[in-house]
Amino acid sequence: MRFSTLTERVKGEAADAWDLHYLANQAKQRGEDVIVLSVGDPDFATPEPVVEKALQAMREGDTHYTSISGHESLREIIAERHQARTGQLVDAHNVITTSGAQNALFACAMCLLEAGDEAIVLQPMYVTYEATIQAPGAKLVPVVLDADKGFRLDREVLEAAITTATRAIFYASPSNPTGIALNRQELEFIAELARRHDLWVVADEVYTDFVFDGEMHHMASQPAMYEHSITLGSMSKSYAMSGWRLGWAIAPTEMIDNMEKLALCMLFGLPGFVQQASEHALRYCEADVVRMRDIYRRRRDLLFDAFAAMPGLQPLLPDAGMFVMVNVLGTGLSSNEFASELYHATGVSVLDATAFGASAAGYVRVSCTVSDAELAEACNRIGRFVGSL
Repeated sequence: MRFSTLTERVKGEAADAWDLHYLANQAKQRGEDVIVLSVGDPDFATPEPVVEKALQAMREGDTHYTSISGHESLREIIAERHQARTGQLVDAHNVITTSGAQNALFACAMCLLEAGDEAIVLQPMYVTYEATIQAPGAKLVPVVLDADKGFRLDREVLEAAITTATRAIFYASPSNPTGIALNRQELEFIAELARRHDLWVVADEVYTDFVFDGEMHHMASQPAMYEHSITLGSMSKSYAMSGWRLGWAIAPTEMIDNMEKLALCMLFGLPGFVQQASEHALRYCEADVVRMRDIYRRRRDLLFDAFAAMPGLQPLLPDAGMFVMVNVLGTGLSSNEFASELYHATGVSVLDATAFGASAAGYVRVSCTVSDAELAEACNRIGRFVGSL
């Protein structure tokens, strides 16, 4: 059988890294004694008022076709929050709702890139970036954030990566997997390069609400970046709504118009009851976000302190998010060997961070998305495993 070359471009090289996670997840579903720390799906339930709003909307008949770009009232509250956080003057016409931030990321790649273009991505990068950027035929150019320097941006390396074929710079801040948030100086430099070389900047900010330490800085706050920046957001993490699939992009109206044309033939609008529930969450459920952030902070500290006390492990303290990266090379094992042997010896699954790019080799990513009791038990098992090496 013959298929489009698109099927080859969207394969990516990181798919195998998830095999262990799938194995652990299947074992858990069978009732086996495993602890899954290899995925970033919140363990919290969606706030009950949000669920009730969705049920009410369904009962009232919001179960038909909706506007391609999303309910105007939802787009208005997204624009208002964005403007309050960044100072960028936007309204509902600058917003399109999408099926999660991943769909927004894919739409950006399809509307900005084509064969022969290059897109710079800060690495470590989320695993779907490779296939997403390759889908339209573009080339992904990784800019490595050096682990020995705390995964901070090297200005010279970034500037050297720009060529005449460069079309855009993609990054996630706070980052998945590192949890590192770009600081003001790093964003200023990226913005200056974008203005100088007439580049787009796609800022994936899905972990904005889970910044623990310091101030969250936004690309949209940088001067003269309205015509160059696209900001992606999502309900998945902040409101424990990963399965509801509601994300968005905030961009110049011309970009939104193009994304709407793509959405017309790809999605044809999102469920209205999901949009109503999401609007309710954005307007009235900030306390739930704060509660979850405080719990993730406590879990982060628990993991960091536990790993720091284990011989051969060097944890990285994240600024934000729901993960802790741990350098395991001191155990004498590669990150792949560590993850595999840990699971088979203890039933605890962590993710080999090589999935996020070669710059994360030697690290595993450990999720904070299980209960405190499970997390403590996982640390006990990991500690015994490390001690046995």
